[in-house]
Amino acid sequence: MAINWFPGHMNKARKKISEAMPDIDLVIEVLDARLPFSSTNPLVNELRGDKPTIKVLNKADLADPATTNAWVSHFSEQAHTQALPLVAEDRKQVKQLIALAKKVGQGQLEKNRAVRVMIMGIPNVGKSTLINALAGRYIARTGNEPAVTKANQMIDLKNGIVLSDTPGILWPRFENELSGYRLAASGAVKDTAIEYTDVAMFALDYLRTAYEKELTTRFKLKDTPENAEQLLNTIAAKRGCLRAGGIVDLHKASEIVLHELRAGKIGRISMETPEMIQVESEEIERLKAEAAAAREAAAKEESRGKRHHKEE
Repeated sequence: MAINWFPGHMNKARKKISEAMPDIDLVIEVLDARLPFSSTNPLVNELRGDKPTIKVLNKADLADPATTNAWVSHFSEQAHTQALPLVAEDRKQVKQLIALAKKVGQGQLEKNRAVRVMIMGIPNVGKSTLINALAGRYIARTGNEPAVTKANQMIDLKNGIVLSDTPGILWPRFENELSGYRLAASGAVKDTAIEYTDVAMFALDYLRTAYEKELTTRFKLKDTPENAEQLLNTIAAKRGCLRAGGIVDLHKASEIVLHELRAGKIGRISMETPEMIQVESEEIERLKAEAAAAREAAAKEESRGKRHHKEE
């Protein structure tokens, strides 16, 4: 999926984060619990180095609980990393995050110093909502549009923790193209940057096998059509998505599917599992190796051609 979403302010954000990181004690990376891998920005690991990290799986109430548990175990196996699923609006759960941050930063507190925490995450994963919950007051602007936060800000929680908020940063391209579709389906990408029908059919193709019961129940289907296109047409007919002349309006049907998916109306759904990502990552590495071998072979052939030309 080709998405142009690396504007100038994101380049500036990357530079500011890199400059601030040496003074940070703990990184809190906010992820979407429905797609923890796809909402993990590879730049975070690059920029944080070996800083202790808490991966917050936000919007956990929208995700499949069993899959969320699998992701917690997966992330907890990584060095200097802990994972915590929560709902940013839930004060009790947010208090658990504060307690965990203090535990990780205990060394600083023993020196009568505040734990300096940097909050990171891609747009629209609920980062600003979490910051407001941590602060117990309205600090960061929130919205259901990506890239709301534009500049770094320091927030003293007055409880031994100082937060450094950062703009949501994305990366210019995906190694895993499927991650782009998952992010688009979740709403992390502005809708003006995507083709609704393509993304809706991607989501339906996954749901028809992974969450067939939830899908058929929500859209009152007697059975599941054989492919995503048929499924989208069926949903369009059931929801009255018709234009003049009785023509099916697939764009309108796609909006319905994506909006209901994002709102959790279809059910508690996770778009990816650790096992899925492992398989996809291995396939990407295989294709990269093949491409590298092809380039090497082409270079050798070109070199032989040049030598042959000189000999003549």
